[in-house]
Amino acid sequence: MRLVAPFILAIFVVLSVACSSTPAAPPRPTAAPASSRVAQAASPTTAPAAAAATSTFPLTIKDGAGRDVTISKPPQRIISLSSSNTEILFALGLESRVVGVDQYSNYPPSAKSKPAVGGFADPDLEKIVALEPDLVLGTSIHVKSILPELERRGLTTVIIDPKNVSGVLDSVRLVAKITGQQKEASAVISGMQAKIDSVQSAVKGAKPVRVFFEISPDLYTAGPGTFVNDVLQMAGGANVAAGAGTDWPQLSQESLILADPDVILLADQPADVTPEMVAARPGWGEVSAVKNKRILVINDDLTSRPGPRVVDGLEFVAKALHPDRVK
Repeated sequence: MRLVAPFILAIFVVLSVACSSTPAAPPRPTAAPASSRVAQAASPTTAPAAAAATSTFPLTIKDGAGRDVTISKPPQRIISLSSSNTEILFALGLESRVVGVDQYSNYPPSAKSKPAVGGFADPDLEKIVALEPDLVLGTSIHVKSILPELERRGLTTVIIDPKNVSGVLDSVRLVAKITGQQKEASAVISGMQAKIDSVQSAVKGAKPVRVFFEISPDLYTAGPGTFVNDVLQMAGGANVAAGAGTDWPQLSQESLILADPDVILLADQPADVTPEMVAARPGWGEVSAVKNKRILVINDDLTSRPGPRVVDGLEFVAKALHPDRVK
């Protein structure tokens, strides 16, 4: 059985976001916030990609944790501690330089042949050291406990921490800069930007569609300030959990029914949840998404991993929400 949205659920475990009480029902979204968000998102991400530059080493960059990190020479032995970073590295043609990945790195398929260095939230430090990396790519989840240990062992570590879809483009640029792969990055970013522009153009002016993104059968979902929420809004959706008081809220059945989503996206299919099971839940028969049979299974990797394939997730969500506009 495939693992359930490892990036998102690891955050649940490490940051203890599960609430002890059920939050109040989120307000029914209106058209204005989502349409405004789409317009704001379109502006900074639609500029043409800059011409590829050439990195000069030693190189000092500011990483996703706000740290100044000096890269002494082009890294040749790279370890990725997250599946999203692995996908960036492979997209930039760095497969031969990747010597280790986290256990959830399964794309592209060749990533699975790389030595595993443990879980996303709990990498094995001794395995990392044994692989003698000259660069380790981590995420914000590693800053508190893993990063200090890597630094203590003298390992150059860069934190990659995109907050939204636009930030993924910046992350690709940053990884390209520290590895000298700007030419490759230009092609990757151009392809990503083309899909973003296509989706933004298609949903422009459309009434936002109320959407519930189900992470687990007990109704955990993505709230405000999350990467997934940004994807939903850019795709022309109005997240029914946008008014929740936490990033990863657990909705009550009553609040979900009251929110009345037009579309339900299931990112918990590894838990054997099917559209039919959702439709059969007590009291859900009057939910618009159920009545209109708009319950779709989504590949959670595409929306939970802030890597190059997020534009595929964006496109999928936009098609689910606006099938008349996005073909």
